Amino acid sequence: MSGRGMRRATYARHDAMIGLVRDRGVTDVETLAARLAVSTSTVRRDLSTLQQQGRLARTYGGALATDVFRERPFTESERLNLEAKAAIADVALGLVPPEGTVFLDAGTTCLALARRLAEGRPLTVVTRGLEAALVLARSANVDVVLTGGRVQPLSHGVIGPLASLALNRLHFDIAFLGADAVDPTRGLGEPTVEETWIKQEAAARADRVVLLADSSKLAQCTPAWIPIAESWTVVLDAAAPKAACTAFTERGVRVLTPTRR
Repeated sequence: MSGRGMRRATYARHDAMIGLVRDRGVTDVETLAARLAVSTSTVRRDLSTLQQQGRLARTYGGALATDVFRERPFTESERLNLEAKAAIADVALGLVPPEGTVFLDAGTTCLALARRLAEGRPLTVVTRGLEAALVLARSANVDVVLTGGRVQPLSHGVIGPLASLALNRLHFDIAFLGADAVDPTRGLGEPTVEETWIKQEAAARADRVVLLADSSKLAQCTPAWIPIAESWTVVLDAAAPKAACTAFTERGVRVLTPTRR
């Protein structure tokens, strides 16, 4: 095949790959290779090229279309990956200190943990999640503090200066954070800088920080990011790709899953 023919074939393969990722939801390298009848090394080279061109975003083990991120409403997110979130909550519960002060983020994975905390021993829980506060308020053992601020219409999380003011006056034995996206290199991703800011403030006031995320968050690309510190712990579900877990541990971040403790 001539050089021009090879380039034409490469461009056609790139277009087909983008179509598979964007329209068919195919994101992992092995499946892309099988669909396109090429090697996985060719797929990885193509993905690197497409990322440089801004046409796709690389993830661990695959790719994500750069224009497909959509923040889901809380009620929609709550129905997704229920078993994975429950398993993550079970692992996280084992990290909670006795009779300590806990920060609990907004989001559906943190809500799963709130249900576990409501069944357990006495605690003080500070949260910025409306649903988590309602669940915890039903427990006779939990002293619930809800931060003030502006309520996000989709996530139902509280943000803004009032929330920051409350956090500035508190200290936590442990902070559990949620995320819309998680990446070993970029860190914790959210739709807005305000969301990442409030998470950073909570983390800065905690002796220990634990990020809770089901494996679908590893395939997301959001507008705003904060780094994951080496002192943090990341709790993923059992379906998390081994490559992503390894990438975290290589950066000094501890990773826990229901099957890898």
